[in-house]
Amino acid sequence: MEELTLTTPALLFSAISLIMLAYTNRFLAYAAVIRNLHDIYLERKEESLIRQIKNLKLRLNLTRWMQIFGISSLLFCVLTMFLTYVHQHNMAVWIFGFALILLIISLALLIKEIQISAQALQYHIADIEEHLEKN
Repeated sequence: MEELTLTTPALLFSAISLIMLAYTNRFLAYAAVIRNLHDIYLERKEESLIRQIKNLKLRLNLTRWMQIFGISSLLFCVLTMFLTYVHQHNMAVWIFGFALILLIISLALLIKEIQISAQALQYHIADIEEHLEKN
């Protein structure tokens, strides 16, 4: 195996930073939608709104875990760089591997969240199609 250098974990900084920006944007979008649905629900207590809120709650929790694993990955990349700097190469290799695993988990959660989002949109499409068939 090649020796781990300071630049190897540093390469992930830009990728993780962009991923975290995307995760944060998702989180903020969900928060806005939830606040909006909350206000609508207070006006008219429809079952479909409760289903949407439950779906958003799940997606919000997934996004939170995506952020936690992504930030942890970045933290362990920094720790890898420090360990490399102080010539603890064996430990640095293991820590960097752990950082990669955390990033993989974060991305896997993103895939799950995208599937849930697509399913939620399918429910909306089905509601619209059902309404169109009645008219």
